[in-house]
Amino acid sequence: MKLGLQLRLKQTLAPQLIQSLKMLQMPILKLEQTLRHELSVNPMLEELEPVEVPETSERDDESSLPQEDNKIDPKLDKIDWENYLGDDHEFRYRTNYNKEDEDTFERVPVMEKSLYDHLLEQMSYLKLSDEEHLIGEYIIGNISPKGYLVCTSQEMADELKLPLEKVEKVLKIIQTFDPSGVGAHDLRESLMIQLEEKGYKDSLAYQIVDQYINVLDKKSILQISRSMGVPFEKAQQAMDLIKTLSPTPAYGRFESSAIPIVPDLIVDHLGEEYLVYHNDKNFPKLRINPGYRQLLKPGSKITKDTRKYVREKLEQARWLLNSINQRRTTMIRVMEAIVEEQKDFFEKGPAFLKPLIMEDIAQKVNMNVATISRVSNGKYVQTPQGVYEIKYFFNSGIASEEGEDISKRHVKSRIEEIIKAEDAEHPLSDQEIFQKLQDEKIMLARRTVTKYREELKIPPARFRKRMV
Repeated sequence: MKLGLQLRLKQTLAPQLIQSLKMLQMPILKLEQTLRHELSVNPMLEELEPVEVPETSERDDESSLPQEDNKIDPKLDKIDWENYLGDDHEFRYRTNYNKEDEDTFERVPVMEKSLYDHLLEQMSYLKLSDEEHLIGEYIIGNISPKGYLVCTSQEMADELKLPLEKVEKVLKIIQTFDPSGVGAHDLRESLMIQLEEKGYKDSLAYQIVDQYINVLDKKSILQISRSMGVPFEKAQQAMDLIKTLSPTPAYGRFESSAIPIVPDLIVDHLGEEYLVYHNDKNFPKLRINPGYRQLLKPGSKITKDTRKYVREKLEQARWLLNSINQRRTTMIRVMEAIVEEQKDFFEKGPAFLKPLIMEDIAQKVNMNVATISRVSNGKYVQTPQGVYEIKYFFNSGIASEEGEDISKRHVKSRIEEIIKAEDAEHPLSDQEIFQKLQDEKIMLARRTVTKYREELKIPPARFRKRMV
């Protein structure tokens, strides 16, 4: 038998990173629930009593760790900590029920399972290592409500600081989950996954999706059959099979019930400047209970298991507070960059929204695009122009004749205005709307006019005709 030392480099996924990413993804109501839950189960956390402060003073960071010069309340020495840290420290719900109180409480809608929860549940049935489970949780957090990934495998690997192979291995597992086609990067990959699960990997339909997905709307079945050298009937059967697949794997299955919109951020106009701050007035103000110092002092009369428990809870509390602060800082930085880029919108209104993509903001604040996506999705900001989802400010542009970019939303708004002003007896065709936009120096294809009209849920001209 040989004994020896061997040096190896090993990458591990930090639980702190996963927690920070989870916090960043949560909308503000979910975050508040999470903080109150943590307060009830972690004895190392305590809530500070709310203090009335003047509006002019900036919000103090009350979630920060206690300073070393803080004095410990001498009463803490008299607390039986071993008893406090036993089974009795868990949060208890009120069990006495009074029918007279029934109408005094707001009825909360039944919680519906989200796509995120549905995928996590399936992953919990698998025998994965701790690292693979954390990678899977991160990947699932990057899947949109429609079932597609919002970033590339390489971007996820870079943010997790792990080899690409590890991320792709877990991603392949998630792509076998229900609904079929979930976790794909794009339409092509999703349809190929669906066909493979149905047992059609070696089929003509699979080849058509693989090679012609980007031109299916431009080629006829006859053209495809000629290009692939197959009979027309076989190409027709393959296309019929493709039509049975879902272009959005999770669409319609995980719609959430209506919930009140509470903005995560608030943008105020003060003088010539715009101030961005976090809407955390209803958050519990947390800090680490200073009594932990007494417990962890050398010579303190606690068992080894209790000491270990206290250290674990203390680390969890530190991670939680750091994650809250990081979330606040990240969201404010991103929103400040958006305000800077979309200043015309904040001053003049939605018609002046400029084309902006997440990559632009990511470069501006030196963050990953996936991080910008987490900040934007499902979170709202209160502005002088109203309340908007943060992702509203991101949209690609259309070139005008003068070379300037115009946002898609502006073009859609203009199409809507043109249709509202039309003669009800002689509604405008898409070609006529296209010509009007051309006259206004807005350059886009005629079929794009049709696409935008359909997205606005406006029927064609023949269905808009009215006899006055």
